[in-house]
Amino acid sequence: MPFPDTHPALGRALAARGYAEPTPVQAAVLEAEAGRDLLVSAQTGSGKTVAFGLAAAPVLLEEAERFGVAGVPLGLAIAPTRELALQVARELEWLYAEAGVRVVTCVGGMDARREQRALAAGCHIVVGTPGRLRDHLERGNLDLSGLRVVVLDEADEMLDLGFREDLEEILDATPDTRRTFLFSATLAKDIVTLARRYQKDAVRIDTVRRDEPHGDIEYRAVRIAPNELENAVVNVLRYFESPSALIFCATREAVRHLYGSLRERGFPVVALSGEMGQKERSDALQSLRDGHARACVATDVAARGLDLPELGLVIHAELPVNKATLLHRSGRTGRAGRKGVSVLLVPYTRRRKAEMLLNAAGVDVTWSGAPTVDEIRERDQVRMLEDPILTEAPTDEDLALARKVLEGRSPEAVAAALVRLYRARLPEPEEMFEVADRVERGERPVRERAPNVEMDDGVWFRLPVGRSQSADPKWLVPLICRLGHVTKKDIGQIRIFDRETKFEISREAEARFREAVAGAERAEMRVEPSGPPGERPPPRGPRKGPPPHRKGPPNDREPRRGPPPKGAKPHKRPRA
Repeated sequence: MPFPDTHPALGRALAARGYAEPTPVQAAVLEAEAGRDLLVSAQTGSGKTVAFGLAAAPVLLEEAERFGVAGVPLGLAIAPTRELALQVARELEWLYAEAGVRVVTCVGGMDARREQRALAAGCHIVVGTPGRLRDHLERGNLDLSGLRVVVLDEADEMLDLGFREDLEEILDATPDTRRTFLFSATLAKDIVTLARRYQKDAVRIDTVRRDEPHGDIEYRAVRIAPNELENAVVNVLRYFESPSALIFCATREAVRHLYGSLRERGFPVVALSGEMGQKERSDALQSLRDGHARACVATDVAARGLDLPELGLVIHAELPVNKATLLHRSGRTGRAGRKGVSVLLVPYTRRRKAEMLLNAAGVDVTWSGAPTVDEIRERDQVRMLEDPILTEAPTDEDLALARKVLEGRSPEAVAAALVRLYRARLPEPEEMFEVADRVERGERPVRERAPNVEMDDGVWFRLPVGRSQSADPKWLVPLICRLGHVTKKDIGQIRIFDRETKFEISREAEARFREAVAGAERAEMRVEPSGPPGERPPPRGPRKGPPPHRKGPPNDREPRRGPPPKGAKPHKRPRA
């Protein structure tokens, strides 16, 4: 049995799943003094679900080999999101399978009447979200009188999402004799306050190593031009070719746009956002687990609590708002001893913010440009030559068909056809603007000369990006075309300064250009009207009307006229 001092039924389940040794949090829980509550701080993906399943076994099963007849629940696990609650239920089902467990889930977005019938039929463990559990409790569907163990999973997220009142009502309805296990990524003040109220003589376990970042996650920051976000996502996906990848966006609209763009390019991708129904979300997650989809575009809220076993790549298509979000997003990969990669796409205009974010998170990051087409092709070649299809022993049927294929064809022609078939299933990588190495050293990059198209009556505009942000006509021209719905021929002269760029638009395209940029949502790349480079403000004409009132006290050259202001002391001449 790989885990010492474990209930025999659970030990057999762990061995069948290939668990060789416990993770740090699992080992700490098993070593804790029996009969006491647990207050545990552990990283995402550290095996917390199995940990509290192991800790609860002596209380739920006592000396019995299997559970008795299902009745009122003996155990209750509360999670912040639907996906996490369903994941916890699946983990407990296989862990307690040989003990004859019956697990019922109560989560928002599912059929409440079916849950009511399942609770009435009896169970051993209930897993749910705070809101739905409270609803069943208030309706009399959920009887907590026989509860022996309560588990709060990711308690910090539940408090962040506003579930404090729901949690308190649920916990107040449980017996005083219960044991309470509280698991949280951080032990903030509000978590400790909750623990003091509902736990008795708890053992505090902290397995989070704050002096160093997650060792199983490799962080990379990729410099990109502001208008090449989608191309960068494509090339990062193609370069790493992870079994599954998670791509984070800031808004639902951004999720829809990037999802459509990747689908158009041929990527097997799904989307997750708060506006989707439960069936759509469940279908999307099942596609990822089955391997039918290789990537998921999601918002931060939709991705809370996700656990995808084969997730090897996280892409931050839009920068996280703070270090906690950065670590939470990245923590979806590198779980349970597996390696993972977290890639931040950093436009030149957001370089400083990204550096501050990474420094605050305390992670070691490698900066680079986006993967190039040649680098992706080279990796494709290595992956193809190492593909198991070339090393597997052929069957007799395979050999017979191979001989027919070779009839009248050379081996080189057959191999070339195999290469074409391999490449046909892969979306094409994108050509991207490359940055010279001297940009990394803080030097000015060598630039191609800006377009200098003569326009008799062009209209000037400005962008808030210049030499300090590595502005270059190579990516400025496509950016202007996309923002303003114009073509390259509509753009005249471009003048790049330290902190801004001025450019000329033809008079024929001015109206549609103004209309398009007025609706642009990217505040950092806002386009504004401007005068030509070097144009001075018009001279002032002759002053009309009375002179403006001068503020401040009069001086010796311009004595005050008229009566002194109200409350002022009369001026006295000094005596001779």
